[in-house]
Amino acid sequence: MSEGVGTLQNVSDSLFDVPGEHASAEPGDAVFRRDSGAPLAVRMRPANLDEVIGQGHLLGPGSPLRRLVEGSGAASVLLYGPPGTGKTTLASLLSQATGRRFEALSALSAGVKEVRAVIDLARRRLTAGEQTVLFIDEIHRFSKTQQDALLAAVENRIVLLVGATTENPSFSVVSPLLSRSLVLQLQPLTPDDIRAVLARAISDPRGLAGAFTVSDEAIEHIVRIAGGDARRALTALEASAESATGGAVELETVEATVDKAAVRYDRAGDQHYDVISAFIKSIRGSDVDAAVHYLARMLAAGEDPRFIARRLMIHASEDIGMADPMALQTATAAAQVVQLVGLPECKLALAQATIHLATAPKSGAVTTAIGTAMADISGGKAGAVPPYLRDGHYAGAALLGNAQGYKFPHKYREGVVTQQYPPDELVGTDYYLPTDHGNERTIAPRVEKLRKIVRGQ
Repeated sequence: MSEGVGTLQNVSDSLFDVPGEHASAEPGDAVFRRDSGAPLAVRMRPANLDEVIGQGHLLGPGSPLRRLVEGSGAASVLLYGPPGTGKTTLASLLSQATGRRFEALSALSAGVKEVRAVIDLARRRLTAGEQTVLFIDEIHRFSKTQQDALLAAVENRIVLLVGATTENPSFSVVSPLLSRSLVLQLQPLTPDDIRAVLARAISDPRGLAGAFTVSDEAIEHIVRIAGGDARRALTALEASAESATGGAVELETVEATVDKAAVRYDRAGDQHYDVISAFIKSIRGSDVDAAVHYLARMLAAGEDPRFIARRLMIHASEDIGMADPMALQTATAAAQVVQLVGLPECKLALAQATIHLATAPKSGAVTTAIGTAMADISGGKAGAVPPYLRDGHYAGAALLGNAQGYKFPHKYREGVVTQQYPPDELVGTDYYLPTDHGNERTIAPRVEKLRKIVRGQ
C-alpha cells in the first residue's frame, strides 16, 4: 500500500476505487474502476485521449489541457461544464500522466483537515522529485475557508489542482484561487457525440460487447432524453439492456425503462441564471415560443414559481411599461394565483402572463425615465423644492412661505396650469420619453401637450 493521508473519501458516484483507506494512486494505477461489475458509464470511460468524444476545442495539439493530460503541462485547472461531458474522464486520464501521483477528494465529504493532509503529503513527495495531482470533484461545494486552504499550495505548485464543477467558477470559486487556475469550459455533447458514445458502448468488449441489438429508434430516443449527458445516455442504455428480452433493445423498451428527459438546470447554479436570462430576453425579444419553452424548462426543473412570478412583474414595467399598462396587471394577477393556488395549476397563469408579455408592444421608457432621474440625483441634481409646493399643514408654515401661491389644478378648466414643479436645476428636463409602440403612441402627443402647458411654452 502506498503512503496515505488518513481517511480520504470516495468521489461521488463511486467513480474512484479507493484502495484500503485512501485514494492515493501510483502513476498509471487504475484509479477508476473498470471491472465488469462497475456501471456501464464507468466501464466505458475513455482510457486515453484518442477515445475522448467531444471537447475538441480543448484537446487540440498544444492546448493547455492536452499538455496537462500528456504530462507536460504545469498549470492548475478548473474544468467547468454540465454533467456527463467528460470532467471526471479527464481527471482519470490525468492519473496516468507520467511521473505524477494522484489524489482525489470529494467536496461533498472532505474538509480542511483532509485538504491540508494532502498538501503535506504532496510537499514531502515534492522533495523527492514527485509531483502530485489533486483532483477535487464538485469544488464549488467547498467553503471559502476550504478553498483558501488550497491557495498557497496551488500558487507554489506543491499540488497541481484539477477542480471539477458544474457551476460557473466566477460565482462559486474564490477570486484568488480563480486567478491562479486555468478555467476551461466543457460544452454539452452534441447528438452526434452521444450517438458515437452509444455505438462504442454497444460493440466494445468493455460495454455490451455486441450482445444486444439496439434499434435506431431506441438510440434516437436515448439521444433525446440524454440532453448532452454521456453518463445519462449510458445509464439509460444499460437499464434498457437489462430490461430487454431476446437481446433486442427496442424503442418500447427504452420508453418503459426511462420515462423522463434530463433537464439541464440547477436552481442554485449558473443554469438558474442562464435560463431565467434567456426567459426574460425571449419575452423582451417578443419570441413567445422561446419564452414558453424556458418557462416550461424552469417549471420542469422545480424552479420556485414565486421567483418566476417576480421576474414577470419586474419585466412588465422594465420592458413594456406604458406601451401596455395591462401587462403589469396581468403579471401581478399571475403572482396572486401562484400565491393562492400554487402548483401545478398556477403554471397556467404563469403561461398566460408569459404569453401576454411576450406578445405585448415593448418600451423601455419607464426604465430609462427612472434610471436617468436616479443618475441625476446621484450626480447632485437635487435642488430645493419650490416654496409653494412645500407642505403647509402645520402651524408656522405660512410664515415660512410654504404652500403660498400654489395653483390648484382642479380650479382650472383643463385641470392643468402653468407652474414650476421641479427644482430650479431641473427645469426643462425630460425624463419620460414615450415611444410610438402600443399605448405610448397615444400617450406621446398628450405628454408633449402637457409639458407645453405646465412649462408655459
